[in-house]
Amino acid sequence: MPEQRLSDSNQYTRNESISRVQPHRDLPEFYESRERRAEFVARLFDGSALYYDRISAVLSFGTDRAHRKRALRRAGLEPHMRVLDVATGTGLAAQAAMDLGVKRGQVVGVDPSRGMLHENQKRHGIRLVQGRGEWLPFADASFDFICMGYALRHVEDIGILFREFYRVLKPGGRVLILEITRPESRLGLLLGRSYLGKFLPAVARILTRGSDASKLLQFYWATIAECVSPETILGALSSSGLENVERRRLGALLSDYFGMKPS
Repeated sequence: MPEQRLSDSNQYTRNESISRVQPHRDLPEFYESRERRAEFVARLFDGSALYYDRISAVLSFGTDRAHRKRALRRAGLEPHMRVLDVATGTGLAAQAAMDLGVKRGQVVGVDPSRGMLHENQKRHGIRLVQGRGEWLPFADASFDFICMGYALRHVEDIGILFREFYRVLKPGGRVLILEITRPESRLGLLLGRSYLGKFLPAVARILTRGSDASKLLQFYWATIAECVSPETILGALSSSGLENVERRRLGALLSDYFGMKPS
């Protein structure tokens, strides 16, 4: 079983001085209160873990695995690096890192969802820890490379998250964040709402014969539509102390964010 290291919110008290940045507004149509948000998200991913890889493939029209590898390579991942996969889920980014030559023993995955970690453990055999990105249960300067795939919208606070990334990175270490961005055009927004918010949830309900995957996709779209701007994300990365911060766009929806800890 994965190591249970769900960190207490008081573990890193120095983070309290960091300005808080929620990734999106509260969504009362999905959870009752801000205090129940983390519980709702974990339950949603627990229930969807068995189908998550298929959901990812459908969302990306089958390009998700190749895109992860390309993004990791562009971000400077090298085989000798020790890698932390935050919000590892079923391990898609971790597997991409290993496909690029990183040894299994050099990859660590952390995720709050026991269901996701269970599926990950069956498939990849990497070290797994149950925990959250805002309170990483690792020592300072532990990793050469941190990746996070399509989960930024599901954390409590991106300011604290990025400060934790900075803390556990070694000097010269790199960060890669893959994310789906709200379309800028009215047509793109309409297409996204129709496809991600309505069509795919209906298909998921039929294929899985349940509501978990369907609800996950509805929540996905809601968080995409309400997510803070790319400029806010870039500002939070820079405020954490990371340098060479940049965003690379891929089409109308995908954004890759990069940063590096000073040497």
